[in-house]
Amino acid sequence: FGFAARNSICILRITPLEPAFYGELVGHVDRVSGFTFCHYPGQAHLCASSSDDGTVKVWDTQTKAVVTEHKHHQNTISALHWSPLVKDLVISGDEKGIIVCHWYNRNDSQHFFPEPRTIFCLTCSPHQENLVAVGYKDGMIVVIDLGRKGEVLHRLRGHDDEIHSIAWCPVPKEERLYLRQDDARETEVTNGDLLPEVETKGCYLVSGSKDQTIRIWSSAKGKGVMTLKLPFLKRRGGGVDPAVKERIWLTVHWPRGHPTQITSSCFGGELLLWDLTRSGKQKWTLLGSSSEGQNHSRIVFNLCSLQTEENRELLLSISMDRDVKCWDLSSLNCCWTMSSLGGFVYSLAFSPVDVGCLAIGVGDSMIRVWNTLSINNAYDVKTFWQGIKSKVTALSWHPTKESCLAFGTEDGKVGIHDTYSSKPPQISSTYHKKTVYSLAWGPPVPPIFGGEEDRPLVSLYSCGGEGIIFQHNPWKLSGEAHDINKVIKDTNSIKYKLPAHTEMSWKPDGKILAIGNEDGSIEIFQAPSLKLLCTIQQHHKLINMLRWHHEHGTQPELSNLLASGSNNAVVYVHSLKIVLESPADTPVIITEPFRSLTGHTAKITSLAWSPHHDGRLVSACYDGTAQVWDVLKEEPLSNYRGHKGRLLSVQWSPVEPDSVWTGADDFCVHKWSVSKQEHSKPPRGKKSIELEKKRALQPKPKAKKKKTLIGKGKQETSEIANAEGFGGENVIPAENGTSEQEEEEEIPDQEIHDEISLQVFLPPPASRETLSLPAAVSEKPKPTPDLGNIPTKKQLPKEEMRKEKPDIIGKKRKARSVLPVSTSMDHRSKEELYQDCLTLATSLFSNKLPEDCTDGSEDPMHLGLFTDRISLYRMMEAEGKHHLENGHGELYHQLMLWKGDLKGALQLAAERGELTDQLLAVSPMAGYQVWLWTVEMFVKQLCYQEQYIKAASHLLSIHKVYEAVDLLKANNLYREAVVVAKARLLPEDPILKDLYISWAAVLEKDGHYTMAAKCYLGAASPYDAAKVLAKKGDLVSLKTAAELALIAGEKELSTSFSVRCAQELLSARNWVAAQEVLQQQNSLLGQRLVFCTSELLYKSLPEGSTMEWKSLSPPCFHSWAVRHKDPFLHTVAEVWQRTFGVNTIEQFKAAFHQLHGTEHPPATPNTSIRQLLFHISYDATLALLSSQVTAWDEAVRALLRAVTRASDAGHFTLMQEICYLLLPNGCSHLHDHVDITNVASTAAYKSLQAFVSYAQLYDLWWGCSEESQPSVHLNFSFTKQEIPELYHSPSAESSAAESAKKTEGELAATSGDIVEMKAGVSDRTAEKLEDCLSCTPSRPHSKRQLILNSCKVLVSEVHAVFQSVQNDIKQIQKKLADMIQEHQKSLMLTTTRDNAVENKPNMNSEMPAEESSPDRQNQGVQELAPLSLAMLTKTLSEANQKLGELPEFVKIFPFPDVLECCLILLHIGAQYPTELPVDLRQQALNILQKYSKGQKAYDVYRKFCT
Repeated sequence: FGFAARNSICILRITPLEPAFYGELVGHVDRVSGFTFCHYPGQAHLCASSSDDGTVKVWDTQTKAVVTEHKHHQNTISALHWSPLVKDLVISGDEKGIIVCHWYNRNDSQHFFPEPRTIFCLTCSPHQENLVAVGYKDGMIVVIDLGRKGEVLHRLRGHDDEIHSIAWCPVPKEERLYLRQDDARETEVTNGDLLPEVETKGCYLVSGSKDQTIRIWSSAKGKGVMTLKLPFLKRRGGGVDPAVKERIWLTVHWPRGHPTQITSSCFGGELLLWDLTRSGKQKWTLLGSSSEGQNHSRIVFNLCSLQTEENRELLLSISMDRDVKCWDLSSLNCCWTMSSLGGFVYSLAFSPVDVGCLAIGVGDSMIRVWNTLSINNAYDVKTFWQGIKSKVTALSWHPTKESCLAFGTEDGKVGIHDTYSSKPPQISSTYHKKTVYSLAWGPPVPPIFGGEEDRPLVSLYSCGGEGIIFQHNPWKLSGEAHDINKVIKDTNSIKYKLPAHTEMSWKPDGKILAIGNEDGSIEIFQAPSLKLLCTIQQHHKLINMLRWHHEHGTQPELSNLLASGSNNAVVYVHSLKIVLESPADTPVIITEPFRSLTGHTAKITSLAWSPHHDGRLVSACYDGTAQVWDVLKEEPLSNYRGHKGRLLSVQWSPVEPDSVWTGADDFCVHKWSVSKQEHSKPPRGKKSIELEKKRALQPKPKAKKKKTLIGKGKQETSEIANAEGFGGENVIPAENGTSEQEEEEEIPDQEIHDEISLQVFLPPPASRETLSLPAAVSEKPKPTPDLGNIPTKKQLPKEEMRKEKPDIIGKKRKARSVLPVSTSMDHRSKEELYQDCLTLATSLFSNKLPEDCTDGSEDPMHLGLFTDRISLYRMMEAEGKHHLENGHGELYHQLMLWKGDLKGALQLAAERGELTDQLLAVSPMAGYQVWLWTVEMFVKQLCYQEQYIKAASHLLSIHKVYEAVDLLKANNLYREAVVVAKARLLPEDPILKDLYISWAAVLEKDGHYTMAAKCYLGAASPYDAAKVLAKKGDLVSLKTAAELALIAGEKELSTSFSVRCAQELLSARNWVAAQEVLQQQNSLLGQRLVFCTSELLYKSLPEGSTMEWKSLSPPCFHSWAVRHKDPFLHTVAEVWQRTFGVNTIEQFKAAFHQLHGTEHPPATPNTSIRQLLFHISYDATLALLSSQVTAWDEAVRALLRAVTRASDAGHFTLMQEICYLLLPNGCSHLHDHVDITNVASTAAYKSLQAFVSYAQLYDLWWGCSEESQPSVHLNFSFTKQEIPELYHSPSAESSAAESAKKTEGELAATSGDIVEMKAGVSDRTAEKLEDCLSCTPSRPHSKRQLILNSCKVLVSEVHAVFQSVQNDIKQIQKKLADMIQEHQKSLMLTTTRDNAVENKPNMNSEMPAEESSPDRQNQGVQELAPLSLAMLTKTLSEANQKLGELPEFVKIFPFPDVLECCLILLHIGAQYPTELPVDLRQQALNILQKYSKGQKAYDVYRKFCT
């Protein structure tokens, strides 16, 4: 079964139980108007489609490819059918009445033009290959014979309106199929019976029409034999809507297995089965009448049937409600319903109570609620459309109430649906002015609704495109909603303008609210007072999505992670643990993320945390892909590219850990598996690839001289006019009116993988009518001064200005006559002029006209020039009438002025819209009130003509300054409005500030940040001016914004911008410019010291350690000298004293307090070398400051962080370099300063000592390898079978000493065969090795013994226990996840396999629970019995209990791998047996025997050997 959906065709595999998506035929570029399968035997895999793009395509559904196509139609194709008797004949018809017969096998076509009418439908006869029935728009049906060159055999007249559908009887010959005949009746009888007919070779034909009748025709006789009239069915809830009759589409189908029955659609979505053998008037039966909700809710467009293998006939229907339904014609009940989507998928939301219930917000003004866990019906979907008249852009389920679903729409409406009820939704009485982008349920904030007993526990919050967040009372939506901005301003004493809000997210515990803003900032508030805790200034563009990490993870601190996405392509994750657990007195500004997830190439539209994993996030992006991230490792895991459009929404399945749901602008919702994706990273954008190619091929262009622009004095109205853009269906409302063209153009070409995705929802079925139109966008008239409803835009078409020929130089143009009629009459023939003289004389002296003029042939009005005033007025009236008829109203106005009727002239000119400056100039002659009225009418006329500046000038002439300013402002003439307001109003007038702020908002939206900053400064809002300047994010903007904020007294804001600017300069390795920026701020002494340490560290490290830090420009250093012989920290202290004058305790304390308390995120292998070195410099600076102020415990912790960062990032040699720089003589000098009574300080010192010894141990090991220089090179590799001592059973522990000797002997025997050790020894390491291991026999032994003695700290059993338990927990969690995944796979296989288990009963017993991987085979692990879920859970709880019994300091501070250190010690001891202390060797052996078991031991040995 297939149906058309926009530009493609969707193919389904039909069963009585449920449908299965088979594939999609993609190739048309416009709406598909027709689709048909080939019913010729053996060709069921072929089908054909027609489209508004003018093509008819033949498809092969097996390959989903086009077989052939043609473009013979010149007009829109309206009908298509495949001949059931000719295997390669496809017939199509268009709106002009042309029929094209195309035989695609021989590529031959014929054109027929039977009737000059619009074709609505056509169908080929299943019994005679040359007969085709054609239905037309005007109700005509013709039967043509293709064998006779399209000759019309019959014209069937009877319908009065469009023919919607035609079907042939499946049984040949016109037999008597009916029980009762009435010869006395007419041929056409309403709901009557067939007249007796003589058996012929013809065939019956049935047609359905918009005139609400079904007619059965005889193709042999060419006349109608029966008429059936649609009944009016009373639906539940009242009678039939009168408008329903107009919305009818009467489609008919003659089932193949029921030749005496016809199926048809009816009013409003019902389906009828007509039994032609039934006597009486009611021949119809309603389908789906056994239970409520089976029928379609809107009109049905198409019907077709098919036979199953069980010989059941199924009827399929598609409707305007976008549902595909399958009916059993034997029981007349609906077997299943499959919903489809008719718009962009803007929102997805899983219910937190009814797990698996997915709500889908769609751009077709409907909400779908899908029970994804339904067993009986995979597509158990409810559709809600009542009360929704716009695109559904936001959804949110109530946290505790099961069926309560809140929704927001594009037109600003907020409502709540009860999904268990069919009642209309509750709609909030408070509307947003623009699109609702976000909804959230959270605790109430002041002012609280109601009293203590009648107020809700949670409120509904909505965020709209105008930048306002409303708090709605869910118990009383009819009440007024509250704007939370007032609470924010009052609580935090904010006087500046708050940024426009674009997104919000409540922390799951309801205590913290995160709000994203249009300027890219994120604000964290504490409920219920909404106290501002911190501001995150990471993004520089509009925030689209905020999501808090869930609270049920294994690591509680992860609940403080906040993920954010914006119009930038980077996803940032911030850890707010310190801010939330110990909030500061004043709001903190955060400028560094916990993790940066880079890879997308366009804006981020949606985010979702996995509820099954810790720190796993999925992001949806405009680049057409969804990306799964491991946030803690900062790594991309899986990338889904199955959609054909931009992704708009994403949700992680609450039931299946490996499943993610995504919605896009391709009208589809996809469910896909994370582990089955081919790609792990997003595709690269086209623009970035092209830029790289251009940079590689083209030389750097020279800078061009700027040309001096002349004639720049014009008004800059192009920058500010038409600030708001309007879009149709393809515009995503997630941008709040901003344009992101460059990002939308970077969407890469999508690859379609058939086996990757399950396309769940499909677009609407195409029909011969437009099913849904884009929401019409109406532009509201702009506000204008209240002067008799002056319009702002011309509502009537402009009168075309008459084009006059240009004047020739030196030749004056003759003025048009004011009295043309009388002048022309004075140029008649002499006889007539003589007669005028006589007429005039008679009128003057005898008071009567001569006889020649009394017949009325001529009116002597032109003689009024010479007679009395009444005659003159009559002549002037005739002249004026002539002027009006010829379009010269201004001359008529002059005549009225001459006449003295100035008021009448002004009134007439105002009514006709012909007021001029001249009339306005003389209007004071009629009095002050007339002049005032004339000016107002002239202003209205100028507004119609869009001459707003001139209109404003005239308003000023009558002292209406406020109206003039409002007029200019309403039409985006802000510059002119400001000039008028400043020139005519008082400086403290609030309208001036409002003007500046409104203008700044428009400029900011258009990207004119500098001009917007000027406006904010003019409005006395330097805070907003600095923020808008920094919005661009480049160096110049940040530096200017910092200086501006400093001048205005906004020190905190200036400080944050200075730090951001310095960090950007640091990325370019320009330390000189960074220090210049920081030195402007007195409060940034600590940051200056950090940047100084960073520069000295960069100089001190060898080039190999900083190779990854790349920039376009070379490094820019100060002249500070670095002496490698002096201790690094001593050099840093000297530079601080010499350059910054920091040499007193007070200065050290001030800098220490500035830096203390700032926590940087831990390093990962994906952390950039720039960020890593900066964080190390920060810790080194803090350590040096701590030592100067005698805070030794903090100094130890800072040194430990500095050393371990490089190790966490995977840079072992860098860790060694940091150890030698910061602690060249070890850390023994710190021992006397550490507080021994403080357990945490002692543990930190021990960890630091361990890492220093760890670095020295590896130096010693590598030195031993170089000294030994084995002559025989062997490949060293072994499996767990070869080292069975490390995999002993518990019983072996009793003979520990014997096993220790055996293990020691084997390690000594194999140590000589090790060739490949860790490579990449740095220069400084080589120097240390030369010092430590000289050629003299005595000194190396003493040095080596000292190092080995200091390594005793590494052999720590408590840390070995902790690491072993931690590893066991990881392994158990991995097994649990694998077990759950395998269980879900088996469930899916069981449900989809049906009877496969019966055919293969022994398959499950023979199949292993888990296939062994190659690594597992190599390791030689043979599990005797699979572990059960209960056993794993018990083991996990025991491990967690054991972990809880360990001291806290072991869990807090990092420590080197104890097993790895033991192996290295034993290896060195095997080479130098006399130098390794016996007790240390025995301790290392005991730890290895005790804790090196299973996978952990294998990993350690593999690391050791490679």
